Amino acid sequence: MASPHVLLVASSGGHLARLWPSRPWWNEHERFWVTFRTPDATSTLKGENVRWARRPTTRHIGDLIRSTLLAVRVFTRHRPAVVVSTGAGVALPFFVMAKLLGVPTVRIEVYDRIDTPTLTALLCRPSTSLLPAQREERRESTPASITAGPLP
Repeated sequence: MASPHVLLVASSGGHLARLWPSRPWWNEHERFWVTFRTPDATSTLKGENVRWARRPTTRHIGDLIRSTLLAVRVFTRHRPAVVVSTGAGVALPFFVMAKLLGVPTVRIEVYDRIDTPTLTALLCRPSTSLLPAQREERRESTPASITAGPLP
């Protein structure tokens, strides 16, 4: 029997780079990714199961609608057991869809954000099941978070 599906959602660049080090955990599970098709993402995720999203997701209504339709297709075909993201905007439609379907979500706050929540963190908060922060200082601006420490 296959391990539960893990859906890893991250914008390309720094957000993907922040999620990649958790590989010892997600590598043990059947997984798939949603990110933007950029040279760094294509290279990093070579050999992984990837669905390419359009960008910018939350700042362009057309791309937000397209990403929402992508989220519907992904959840219809794969029904992940958990959605994990470091952000950014591409996570929003996937977190909302997960909330509607009762799928737990994990929104990892990035290490370099200290005193204010990111826009995606604010938008995803109602749909977030677990909010690990990589810095203790983050808990001041986001009391619902737990301190998990930096990713390896």
